Amino acid sequence: MGAGVFSLQGQRVLVTGAAGGIGSATARLAAEQGAQVIAADLAEPAAIAARSGVAVAHCHRLDTSDRAAVEAFVAQAGRIDGLVDTAAICPADDWMAPDWDAALQQVLAVNVGGPINLARALLAPMAAQGGGRMVFCGSIAGWMGGIVSGPHYAFSKGGLHAFIRWLARRAAPQGVLVNAIAPGPVETAMTEGRGYRPENYPLGRMAKPEEIAATAIFLLGPGAGYAAGAVFDINGATHFR
Repeated sequence: MGAGVFSLQGQRVLVTGAAGGIGSATARLAAEQGAQVIAADLAEPAAIAARSGVAVAHCHRLDTSDRAAVEAFVAQAGRIDGLVDTAAICPADDWMAPDWDAALQQVLAVNVGGPINLARALLAPMAAQGGGRMVFCGSIAGWMGGIVSGPHYAFSKGGLHAFIRWLARRAAPQGVLVNAIAPGPVETAMTEGRGYRPENYPLGRMAKPEEIAATAIFLLGPGAGYAAGAVFDINGATHFR
């Protein structure tokens, strides 16, 4: 395959969470590999464009936790060959607080409900067009409880890892390959000021967003044609399983 293992030439790729660190890096790398990128986030289109480098015309405000909004968006978006879903939240709060249940429900709605909404909306169209790719963003927290994250984030990502395997079995016969990435701590706004100690990690640093995005690009491309139902650990030897 040569250099073509990463080529996305002629592909239309939807990146959600595209104003965030991993999402914006993914949008940029996908465009560099020849994809037409559709960028979506809760942020306004101008803010998404500024972060991702995607033209404003292809940037959209979307709440992935809203099933009706996701279905309406996909219905009008046209052909989508690949999805990279990086939309997620990780509140810094006390799980013993009286009002914590509201945060719990919000985390589940975004981190679990969002991927389910996207998968439901995209699976049938991708199958009808002859195939597609879905890449979701899990976390090291979904394997070992996280480093500083709360329990709602940890089990939302663990649930996502299980959903990927469930979905992949059903999607593969339809030509749709479903995988996920489980990053360790990454230098993004989500982790800034949260008490991470990079000097204690085997590589002595946190991951760069582009290092996570590169795996997503691989999973969208020709080189990953037999990958399905896998959760790829990109954590710098921080955790083994």
